[in-house]
Amino acid sequence: MVTGILAGLGAGAFWGTTFVAPLMAPGFSSVDLTVGRYLACGLLSVLLLAWAALRGEARRPTFAQMGAALWLSLLGYTGYYLLLVLAIQAAGAALPVLIIGTIPLWIMLLGKPHGLRWRALVPGLLLTAAGMALMMQVTAHGADAGAGSNLWLGVLYASLAAAAWTAFGLLNARWLGRHPEVNSTVWANWLGVAAGVGALAIWAVAGSDLATLVQRPGFGMFVLVCVVTGIGAAWVASVLWNMASRRLSASLAGQLIVSETVFGLLYTFAWSAQWPAALQWAACALFVLGILASIKAHR
Repeated sequence: MVTGILAGLGAGAFWGTTFVAPLMAPGFSSVDLTVGRYLACGLLSVLLLAWAALRGEARRPTFAQMGAALWLSLLGYTGYYLLLVLAIQAAGAALPVLIIGTIPLWIMLLGKPHGLRWRALVPGLLLTAAGMALMMQVTAHGADAGAGSNLWLGVLYASLAAAAWTAFGLLNARWLGRHPEVNSTVWANWLGVAAGVGALAIWAVAGSDLATLVQRPGFGMFVLVCVVTGIGAAWVASVLWNMASRRLSASLAGQLIVSETVFGLLYTFAWSAQWPAALQWAACALFVLGILASIKAHR
């Protein structure tokens, strides 16, 4: 259980970087950021699979497993991140971070183990909800770091992103439970390759051509952002999340996702050189207490 909790928190720390990434490369579109991130993830996955093949340790997926990887990578990787980047570019970072932060509540409610009483989940749910209420109050008073001009469009994109990742979290945990023969790293590689294929498809349809990207100011930062988020927030976080999903119930693993919100806010304010307001510190404290309450309930 301790290993699963640490893995879930580690995944949240890496996922939090995705909220500040669009702010670090503002001259590039949401499509380009999504494509770059998952091409980096897909390339790393291909290299790792090739290395395993050279060592005679490769495991080939069945057609059903390839289909599952493609579908789940669309929900939790390319589709989710594209919607998230669109939300951040439309409404700034803090509001999408808040909406994405509701994912733990949905997964806790939808993924509760049959033997766990609802009353055991109430403290964690209430603490998390209270933290979100504080963040909403701050956002409503204009304390959003880097706020955009299309607020409601950003809310729509962020809500769709939250729904996509909630479905991914539940379905991915179910798939891992049904396939114990596939370890967390191998599954992360298969998802990474599928995400890379999806990124190529998005690039072919709506991405900028390479010559245009190279000529834009800040191309070096764009490449750095794509590599860091592709390897860290996509591949490494995927391995850690798979480890957490295997060791913890869906409801407890889902509660740990709130750490992504905490890290995302900290990264966003660090990049924007702003000191979080007292209510935001209080919200982060409530999120942490919610995680602790959920851990206690699942013991």
